[in-house]
Amino acid sequence: MNTKDRLNKILDERILVLDGATGTELQKRGMPTGVSPEIWSSENPEVSADIYRSYMKSGSDILYSCTFGGTPFKLDEFGAADRTEEINRIIVENAVRTAEDASAEFGKRPFIAGDIGPSGRFVMPFGDLGFEEAISGFKRQVTGLLDGGADLFVIETQIDIQECRAALIAVREITDSFTMVTMTFDEYGRSLNGTSPEAMAVILQSLGADAVGVNCSTGPVEMLKLIRRINSVVNIPVVAKPNAGMPVIKDGKTVFPMGPAEFGSYAEAFVEAGVNIMGGCCGTSPEHIRVLSDNMKDLRPGKAVTSNMAALSSATDILLTGAASPIRIIGERINPTGKKKLQEELKSGNMAYIRDLARQQKDAGADLLDVNAGMPGIDEKEVLIDIISTIVPAVNLPLVIDSSDPAVVEAAVRYYPGRALINSISAEKEKLKTLLPVAARYGALLVILPIADNELPPKAERRIELIEEIWSAAEKYGYQKKDLIVDGLVMTVSSDQAAPAETLKTIKWASEQGFGTVLGLSNISFGLPERGWINSSFFSMAACNGLSYAIANPSHELLMNAKYASDVLTGRDRDSLLYIEQFSGTETVKAPSGGKGEAELSLEELIVRAIIEGRREEIAALAVKALDAGYNPSKLLQNEMIPAIMTVGKYYDEKKYFLPQLIASAETMEKGFTVLEPALKAGGDHRSKGSIVFATVQGDIHDIGKNIVVLMLRNFGFEVIDLGKDVSAEKIVEAAEESNADLIGLSALMTTTMIRMPEVIELVKKKGLRCRVMVGGAVVTREWANSIGAEYSADGVEAVHKAGELCASVK
Repeated sequence: MNTKDRLNKILDERILVLDGATGTELQKRGMPTGVSPEIWSSENPEVSADIYRSYMKSGSDILYSCTFGGTPFKLDEFGAADRTEEINRIIVENAVRTAEDASAEFGKRPFIAGDIGPSGRFVMPFGDLGFEEAISGFKRQVTGLLDGGADLFVIETQIDIQECRAALIAVREITDSFTMVTMTFDEYGRSLNGTSPEAMAVILQSLGADAVGVNCSTGPVEMLKLIRRINSVVNIPVVAKPNAGMPVIKDGKTVFPMGPAEFGSYAEAFVEAGVNIMGGCCGTSPEHIRVLSDNMKDLRPGKAVTSNMAALSSATDILLTGAASPIRIIGERINPTGKKKLQEELKSGNMAYIRDLARQQKDAGADLLDVNAGMPGIDEKEVLIDIISTIVPAVNLPLVIDSSDPAVVEAAVRYYPGRALINSISAEKEKLKTLLPVAARYGALLVILPIADNELPPKAERRIELIEEIWSAAEKYGYQKKDLIVDGLVMTVSSDQAAPAETLKTIKWASEQGFGTVLGLSNISFGLPERGWINSSFFSMAACNGLSYAIANPSHELLMNAKYASDVLTGRDRDSLLYIEQFSGTETVKAPSGGKGEAELSLEELIVRAIIEGRREEIAALAVKALDAGYNPSKLLQNEMIPAIMTVGKYYDEKKYFLPQLIASAETMEKGFTVLEPALKAGGDHRSKGSIVFATVQGDIHDIGKNIVVLMLRNFGFEVIDLGKDVSAEKIVEAAEESNADLIGLSALMTTTMIRMPEVIELVKKKGLRCRVMVGGAVVTREWANSIGAEYSADGVEAVHKAGELCASVK
């Protein structure tokens, strides 16, 4: 029996216990601050071995290797990227050796999990790290971990779903070893990139993760809510690794208030919530794990509940579809077939037009978006990837990957940071052979088209035979019927009035068998006048015969009204809530235009729209046009641009926008300001709201959050001196003194480095500086900030408001 089978067998019988915190244990044993824990561990194997033994003694079944920062991206910070494989191999070899040597003493040999942490960068389409570059980097770490003898892998403390996918693909393309993936979530139940726990779970389970869950983020109470949400949508083991509460300062040191007894007391609650694998994160010690392990001994895992709903997902949110859900509308407008305007825009590379089409369809009621780039004169694969990169940060709807080229489909589903629907696969032998393994590898759902080589069957009976043939092949790849969406084949009624009945027979049979169903509605009315009446009437008939999805233009009001009414009449809209919402008025998140069309918007309104909607590619030209037209740059900034970015901040606070939209708007604002800045200076209107020195504290090499805050502050007119990451207290205070700063901003991502913040505050007091101090970061809380005498901001939006108050108070 291989290791993966052994782990799964154990998980059927009992709860597996993980270890606790590693970083704090290394520091307790003498690891200096400011060094790479991985390099230091590889050079001090006896220290890591002592930690491993302490967790073995506490009852851990799985030990994480000391390789959290072992990616080449992190090791590059210490000039050691070229040693990635070597460092990871040495650390795991030490862990394996320790586990084997101590197994007799502790009565068992724990499994060694090769630990893979975040790269410290956002991965495309959310950041600048290329997706394939990320996969290649993770593969280097995986190779070292595997060479060292890792039994399994854990991808942990992730904030970016695309980075999770890159790391998991890297593992899967090298080994089929048991792999766990855990992300961190904020108090609102979202990752930093806006991903929900359900979306994370659906995406990663479909991509081949063996267990998913949450680590760090919160204490046990808050994490229980996240675990329940994850457990509701997966049928694989669920992992929890909570902190020992949230950190506080005591006697000048960072401590976690939850003791071992209280921490361990949550064991039963986590098992009842669906946890199969549990340990501890920040602030947990071997004693925390000992109590947890003792409390887990008599507990048994619950049985996974299999849902009959098909789960698709965007990068942030899932979409569940089944017999009781509303009929889902697949927006059809991003397909160049027969659309001259779209063809022209794709040839010119105008992705702003694509973004507009995506947003318009979402606002009109689309649940998914079909994306197709099949046309002459362009590189279909490259353009489709660009389309995905454009839509994903702007619109949170799942995508339907639509191409007749298997290579294009594979590139798209590999890159897409969600769970996609592929349109389509048929009984054609070559398509079955090439597309089925691709779809299964990346966990995509499939539209199945009941056609065969040189055969387009007119009758439902033959279509059903082909559907069963495709199902037989798909089942071998692990597909369930709910994940296959049968296309009923819509033929035009003007040429064959018997055709609609055959289509309805097909979808009725498919629905009764447990398949999903879909129709491309517009085909039915081809060649007829006033086609909307035919389309909407046929839609209503299909709704009564088990229709799940319809490919349509959601801006057609007659069709959409028929859809909302059909959902009520077929019992798919419980209590008619969606119908009532639709026809009693709804609010959409978009730039105010007063009902005007594109051509009617003024230049000021176009600039406001560009910032609110994150139209990076448009803002510079608009700003130049405004200056050329004689607009006052100061008034443009104060009356249009700053209010626009404040609207974005409001949307972010209200959770209508998430980090990708915030960044897109902030970068748009920055590009616009760059155009206006020379004119502002020339006119003497460029007045700073305050001077701020900003840095990530010493020993901390994470700067994603800090960079976002700095960008927001600069957009709002603050002069920011960005010192970067891993900056000493002396250097920070020196910069503040030299620049006569009004405010110092400090960021920390780790509990082991947040203790550097009080050092900066003490040095500010010692020097007698007038400036205030504002702190933030993933591990920092408002209570902790108060305890050290600092102001707190949770994110870039709050930082702008707080900075304004603090800078004004020292002037």
